[in-house]
Amino acid sequence: MYVGGRAGNKPSPAEKAAITAACERLIAGQLRPRFLPEICPSTMFNYPVAIEGKWLGNKYRFFTRYRSDDPASLKTEFDAPFARLDYARRDCFDLMWHRHTGEWHCVGERLSLMEALDRIASESYFQPC
Repeated sequence: MYVGGRAGNKPSPAEKAAITAACERLIAGQLRPRFLPEICPSTMFNYPVAIEGKWLGNKYRFFTRYRSDDPASLKTEFDAPFARLDYARRDCFDLMWHRHTGEWHCVGERLSLMEALDRIASESYFQPC
């Protein structure tokens, strides 16, 4: 049974492209160099291979892609989200943190894009690996 809410406001295609570009700059310029400077394969443990982002409706999710080289693993790769921007209106977002329980927790309401990205870059909640 689906119990989710409405999708809410959606950004225009131009605004979506600008938001995506800003998020990709954060990932490439700060998150990858700091948290994933090199990929260290392991046959015993899951290991991070990428930090990426993508849209799902009016939400932009940041996630770490993990790989498992264990032959007994069910999947060779999986994504683990760590942050999400929920679009509210032009340059206004709710900043969400993905808890270990699988639930999203709001840690900032009605933030500008730059405020939200600065918090993702600086706060310990949002360590991707």
